[in-house]
Amino acid sequence: MKHNFGAGPGILPHEVLKQAAEAVVDLNGIGLSILEISHRSAEFEAVLDEAISLVKELFNVPEGYSVLFLQGGASTQFAMVPYNLLPSTGKAAYVESGVWANKALKEAKYFGDVEVLATAKEDNFRHIPKDFVIPTDAAYLHITSNNTIYGTQLHEFPKSPIPMICDMSSDIFSRVVNVADFGLIYAGAQKNMGPAGTTLVIVKDDILGKVDRKIPSMFNYQTQIEGGSMYNTPPCFAIYVSMLTLRWLKANGGVAAIEKANDAKAAALYEEIDRNPLFKGVCVPEDRSKMNVCFLVENPEHEKPFLKLAEERGIVGIKGHRSAGGFRASIYNALPITSVHVLIEAMQDFAEKNA
Repeated sequence: MKHNFGAGPGILPHEVLKQAAEAVVDLNGIGLSILEISHRSAEFEAVLDEAISLVKELFNVPEGYSVLFLQGGASTQFAMVPYNLLPSTGKAAYVESGVWANKALKEAKYFGDVEVLATAKEDNFRHIPKDFVIPTDAAYLHITSNNTIYGTQLHEFPKSPIPMICDMSSDIFSRVVNVADFGLIYAGAQKNMGPAGTTLVIVKDDILGKVDRKIPSMFNYQTQIEGGSMYNTPPCFAIYVSMLTLRWLKANGGVAAIEKANDAKAAALYEEIDRNPLFKGVCVPEDRSKMNVCFLVENPEHEKPFLKLAEERGIVGIKGHRSAGGFRASIYNALPITSVHVLIEAMQDFAEKNA
C-alpha cells in the first residue's frame, strides 16, 4: 500500500479513481467512454451541470456569482485576473506570501500598476504577511490562501473594501469559507478537487466589464460565462473526475466535516514534529499550513536515510520542493489519517534508531 503525500497532482479518493476508471471504458452504461463522448451531448452536459451545482452547494455560493471550469491552470488565472479586472490606468494590490503569489503579481504588471502591500520574501516566505493597509483606490486585492512550497496558510482572510481575489489552488474545499467575502476565487483542480487539466473559477458577476481594453474571447470571463464553460471544447475527463470528487465530499459530510478531519491530521503531524528531537518545523507556528506540512531534520545527514525509510514504509511524495529542501507532507482531503499515523510512526522509529 502506498501513502501518497505528494504535493500535486495530489491524492484522490480510491472510490473516485475506481469510478473514473470504469467511465474511461463505459460511462454509465451508454457504451461510450467519457474520453470520447461529445461535450455537447446530454451525458456530458449532465456532468458539467452536476459539477457546477455541487460547487455551489458545497461552498454555499451566493446568487450573483458564476462558476466556471476552465483550462490553463492557476498560472493562466495569474494573467486572466488582471486582464479582466485591472484598468490600464489603474492599479492592483498584491500580497506576496510565496512563489505563486510572486508569479501572479509579475503577470499583473503587464496590464497596469501593481502595489505590493506586504511581502514575506525577507525570511524565505516562512510567515504570512499581516497588518497591511488595503488601498481603496486599487481595482482589487489579490491574495494566496495557502503556500504549497513553504507550508504557510492564511487562517483569517482580511476584510477588504475592494474586490478580493484569492488563489485557493492548494486548499480549495478543505475548509469553510464565506464566498461572499470574495470577488473571485480560482483554483487548479489537482490538489483537492480532481486531476490536472481544469481550473475552477467562482466570480462575482458585477465586478466584470469595467476595463477599457479588448479581451480575447478565450481570456474573457464574460465570454466563458455566456458559453457555460464550453466556449471551446472543455477538459471533459478532468471535469468528470472533479464532479466525482465533489460527490465524494458531499457524501462524507461536506466541507465542514472534511475541515475537522484535516484539522486532526495536521494537529497530529505537527505535534510529532515539535516533539521529535530529530525534526523541526519550517515556518512560524501560527501560520502553519493544514494542507502542506513542511519540516526539516536537525542533522542534514539524516535526510537521505529518512527518505529511504519512508520509501520502505510505502510513504511517497514527502521530499521537499527543490527550492526549499527538507520534507513536505501534503495532507489533502483524500489522504486518510491512517496514512498520517504511518508517517508519524516512521518518524518515531527513525528517532529511536538515530537519536
